Amino acid sequence: MKLRQLKAVAQPLGFILPCMIMLGLFVYYPLVQNFIFSSFRFSAFSPEKIFIGFENYKTLFTDEIVVTALRNNIRYAVVSVLIQVCFGLVLAAILEDRVFRRFAPLFRTTFFLPVVISVSVVCLLFGFVYNPIDGLLNKFLELIGLGSLARPWLGSGKTAIWATIAVSQWHSTGYIMMLFIVAIQKIPEELYEAAEIDGAGKLRQFFVITLPQVKEMFFVSSVITVTGSFMVFNEPYILTKGGGPGTSSITIGVHMYQSGFFKDMMGYASTLAVVIFLISAFFAVIQMTAFKSGED
Repeated sequence: MKLRQLKAVAQPLGFILPCMIMLGLFVYYPLVQNFIFSSFRFSAFSPEKIFIGFENYKTLFTDEIVVTALRNNIRYAVVSVLIQVCFGLVLAAILEDRVFRRFAPLFRTTFFLPVVISVSVVCLLFGFVYNPIDGLLNKFLELIGLGSLARPWLGSGKTAIWATIAVSQWHSTGYIMMLFIVAIQKIPEELYEAAEIDGAGKLRQFFVITLPQVKEMFFVSSVITVTGSFMVFNEPYILTKGGGPGTSSITIGVHMYQSGFFKDMMGYASTLAVVIFLISAFFAVIQMTAFKSGED
């Protein structure tokens, strides 16, 4: 009897043990190591690490680039929630409406196609689009009589960050839209039929039926989008050559990379990585507690 009970306990542990080992080696161990490294001063190839306590964190609070980077990450987060989450939900609701279902597969493929393209390829593509001389965007503005609006989009400190954010929205909105489509497809059709019998229009059905039913996915996708906005690296690094012009489009991820591999301040880079982790964890806690999502 005891052997049978032991087997009943050991069998599920055998299934989860490989996963726990992988998580421990590649997630939790590096996370703890990074916290430890943030209290040292060292370079990438230095044989010794100098313990400095919280000096890196003091430097963090006096680093003006961090303020600029956080401001840009917040811009990323706000725009991403509005475009990827809110607009993605609207797109999903439209494509799942009975009127558009005949054409939905074509549009789903069209909107999702950018997601499967490499970020590097997307950035190179938009590098041609934003080209100040022969770029498609400036040429299009001239074609429709708005040539006065043409400018070096990635070469101006006022527009570089917004041009970079726009690329991220083009690339990622289709992914969030597909998540909402899956959630909407799980809503019982009888709810919409009953709403139609009661005389509810499409707009009222969206707010009364669709939105409450996809609440769980809405908050989950919001957290995914916001945490992703604070970890963004590829777009600003490739498009603006590392957050340029100057530091106008720099993000925390780019600043961390430059601190570690260009300035050879690996301890300070670890501190910036801690900041990214704490911000991501903060929004994850909000998602699990304040919004009470994850229950379903």
